[in-house]
Amino acid sequence: MARPIRVLVVDDSALVRNILSQGLNLDLGIEVVGTASDPYQARDKIVQLRPDVLTLDVEMPRMDGVAFLRKLMPQHPMPVVMVSSLTQRGKQITIDALEAGAVDFVAKPTSNVATGLNAMIGELQVKVKIASTANVSHWKGKRVETRPQALAGSKALAESTDKVIAIGASTGGTEAIRKVITLFPATTPGVVIVQHMPGGFTKMFSDRLNTLCAMEVKEAQDGDRIRNGLILIAPGGMQMKVIRSGGFYQVKCGGSDKVSGHCPSVDVMMHSVAEHVGSNAVGGMLTGMGGDGSNGMLEMKNAGAHCIAQDEASSVVFGMPKVAYEKGGAERLVPLDKIAQTLLNLLAEK
Repeated sequence: MARPIRVLVVDDSALVRNILSQGLNLDLGIEVVGTASDPYQARDKIVQLRPDVLTLDVEMPRMDGVAFLRKLMPQHPMPVVMVSSLTQRGKQITIDALEAGAVDFVAKPTSNVATGLNAMIGELQVKVKIASTANVSHWKGKRVETRPQALAGSKALAESTDKVIAIGASTGGTEAIRKVITLFPATTPGVVIVQHMPGGFTKMFSDRLNTLCAMEVKEAQDGDRIRNGLILIAPGGMQMKVIRSGGFYQVKCGGSDKVSGHCPSVDVMMHSVAEHVGSNAVGGMLTGMGGDGSNGMLEMKNAGAHCIAQDEASSVVFGMPKVAYEKGGAERLVPLDKIAQTLLNLLAEK
């Protein structure tokens, strides 16, 4: 039998440390090897206990989770799952934490704590297991990145008003998406993105990206028109489809049922792109656990769209890209730093 995943729990509340430790230890595949009340203690215990995964409270006194991650990841890259509050500040710090190297996060329950707590512990168990497989080696020795310059736009790109770029991502996807779309020139055709995230966080995520990109980025709302220069991100906890309305495309947002285990689901979005956009679309599958989007991407390809997926070496979790490639939807695997240019080239080819 494989040895359990060794976890260090970092939280300033003794009660929360206790709850998380007991909850994680209920899973036979996980062993909490220690706890720490702040990042300074955590630093010593990482050296002493050599955990596989860290769970880290977002908001802590002395040094918040993000400041700690910015110090930790370049020196000692390791998979970290953030435990986030649903306050505006908590959401903001969570987005910062994902940017600083956290693999994923779970949100603390706010209402009906007893039921919410069980659900959160279940989610944390799953995310700790996913995190234990994550590739965070690229953080070693990392310097703070300067803002990337968008790629040069072409005349052909500006004229392709009937084209759509569809992108799906999950674990590790917030960083991967940022690296791709900050390279898109302002004239790029409309982009639709599904990133697995709960409600409330996608608005914060979109707003952050909007400050970094040459294109406009916003959380999608039902009826939003897909147009050149605009990136629409599916709202957390809601499905998003692309439909044709007269001479243009728009998004339809609604429904909270999970499809392929997720809401929003990449499959739902890509199925609709296959049906309504067909060969005028290109698709990209980025890092993520599982296989959501692989069926939708295959349908896109069968409808005449060209699709690619992120390669294993640059993926935090090589799940969704791998399945999309193996099923035949993604024609090839591409390193993360080449995905933006490859998608733009595919648009220009059509």
